[in-house]
Amino acid sequence: MTVKAKFRCHFIQKAEDDSYRIIHLSAVTSDKAGNEDWSKYTPAGDIRMHVSNPSAFEQFEQGGEYFVEFSKAE
Repeated sequence: MTVKAKFRCHFIQKAEDDSYRIIHLSAVTSDKAGNEDWSKYTPAGDIRMHVSNPSAFEQFEQGGEYFVEFSKAE
């Protein structure tokens, strides 16, 4: 089974030399669609990712909303 959750990027912390970024995300808690799969009433959660691949960290923007899918690793 896969669990899908919606997170909003609240803050992007850049390294001084721009070699990495730390992406800070929090669960979307508004009434917008996309949270029903994992939390019926009041979703809560935080994700912090240290990203050093420029192609990956350029995919995030402050204020953007993103789906995250969780599935068990074999």
